[in-house]
Amino acid sequence: MIYACLYKEEEKFMWEYTEKTKEYFNNPVNVGEVENPDGIGEVGSLACGDALRLTFKLDDQGRIAEAKFQTFGCASAIASSAALTEMIKGKTLEEAARISNQDIAAFLGGLPAEKMHCSVMGEEALRAAIRNYHGLEPLPGEDGEVICQCFGVTDKEIERVVRNNSLRSVGEVTNYTKAGGACGRCVDKISAVLARIWNSQQPVSSLAPSPPPRLTTIKKLKLVEETLEREVRPLLQADGGDIELIDINGDVVQVALRGNCYACQASQTTLGQLVQKKLREFVAPTITVEEVKS
Repeated sequence: MIYACLYKEEEKFMWEYTEKTKEYFNNPVNVGEVENPDGIGEVGSLACGDALRLTFKLDDQGRIAEAKFQTFGCASAIASSAALTEMIKGKTLEEAARISNQDIAAFLGGLPAEKMHCSVMGEEALRAAIRNYHGLEPLPGEDGEVICQCFGVTDKEIERVVRNNSLRSVGEVTNYTKAGGACGRCVDKISAVLARIWNSQQPVSSLAPSPPPRLTTIKKLKLVEETLEREVRPLLQADGGDIELIDINGDVVQVALRGNCYACQASQTTLGQLVQKKLREFVAPTITVEEVKS
């Protein structure tokens, strides 16, 4: 199940959004799923923090008469998804296919650089839905080699986004794909992709984002609590589980799984692929999660 999560308070203070983006976030249109859709596009994953399901239906003239979305993500993801559904209505599939992530961002009056990956997700969902309509499998070689293990981003995805948006630095790649935005171990591989595309012999890794500022203990505690409440708990509670913050010792966060999650065989996967990933994304890339049985 994909959730449309509206965390207004968190987003309101962290990013500078245009009025149009705020409107599409606070009052998203076309939320849900089209009945008996002609095309379905699914991209992203809950474990990686962003997921989008786009459905559309054509009229007798072959134009998109109805489009709806379900998303899990931040304000930009919600606004970008809602904007996309409005942009493709009334268009033929050929016309819709020409919509790029830059068009989605422009429709909203611009997005923060750090949130451009949300517009990219919209473009990818549209491409997937159109291919689904035509009965086509994912593009050959689209899977590629996973470069960023934290967010599951492949070299093929990075290359396509780099070329389509003329990206030149690792920091820009992170903004558009999230690759390199957590543990940072893939920065050199991203640099290699950039160097190959632009035929550059100069190292690119120096263009990676600056290290985040050091967090005070109080600030780290607050961010951990907010991230667990916002990004983790809703998913666990949907399956009858829950999570409790036990303690924080430096970069080690101790938690206890509750409810159905306590004895679940996939508990370690939940801790690593959901809890730890979320804390590394929203708090610090050096976070390690430990389970406390109590």
